[in-house]
Amino acid sequence: MAYPKGKTFFARFSFGLFKPKDKILGADFSGIVEAVGNNVTDFKVGDRVFGESLQGGAFAEYICAPAHACAIMPEEANFTEMACVPIAGLTALQALTTHGKLKTGESVFINGSSGGVGHFAVQIAKAHGAKVTAICSSKSVDFVKAVGADKVLAYDQHDIHQHQGAYDLVVDTHGNLSYDDYKRFGQRGVMVGFTTMGHMFSVLLKKAFGKFNLTQFTAQANTADLETLASLIQKGKIKVYIEKTYPYEKIPEAIGYIEAMHTKGKVAMVWKE
Repeated sequence: MAYPKGKTFFARFSFGLFKPKDKILGADFSGIVEAVGNNVTDFKVGDRVFGESLQGGAFAEYICAPAHACAIMPEEANFTEMACVPIAGLTALQALTTHGKLKTGESVFINGSSGGVGHFAVQIAKAHGAKVTAICSSKSVDFVKAVGADKVLAYDQHDIHQHQGAYDLVVDTHGNLSYDDYKRFGQRGVMVGFTTMGHMFSVLLKKAFGKFNLTQFTAQANTADLETLASLIQKGKIKVYIEKTYPYEKIPEAIGYIEAMHTKGKVAMVWKE
């Protein structure tokens, strides 16, 4: 995982004010367990696992990861697709269920539906029996329809800040919805991303003095939620869409591509084919 532009300021307080505390970046991973700690009982050497480490270290051939942030991979899944799941999948799942309290039959508005978190959010919402209206660029409309959205609006053809729909839950993975947007067409909202620090503070300040049910959160890795994602993948309810795969030698190029914020699905980095 690379920290998106606009989020690096706060990340510095945890991960190094002037330079990274951990020189090896990367958070999402999948692989084979080579060794386990003395107190680890849920995993054994040889297990195929996936998970995340926000302390970094995933852009390497080996990583020492906390057991509570790992889960067993589905039998038929491959390492490349499962390495794309943890942070984006957990963020989508927790936005919809933990914080969004999504119920079967409800309507969901998902802004930023074609990216890593967004394409998982559409599929997870559909797996929970929701009716999904999704926002993306016009070039991604067919892709978002293919992952299951009931209705897709292109932001370059439809002004979402004038949108008059009515939804039970609004999830913004892109981060450009205003507080008034949430309040106008949602019963409750979850803010996942934000475009600028100023925009985030504006929304949260209005939230502090308003009554609209709006949550902003950072996903927390845990085995139970990772197992939920693995089960959905095993059952075919979620498919991991990988737009590009890069060899480890081209990690800077991959990060640059992700930062452009026009990916469809996920981008993967691999050590061995």
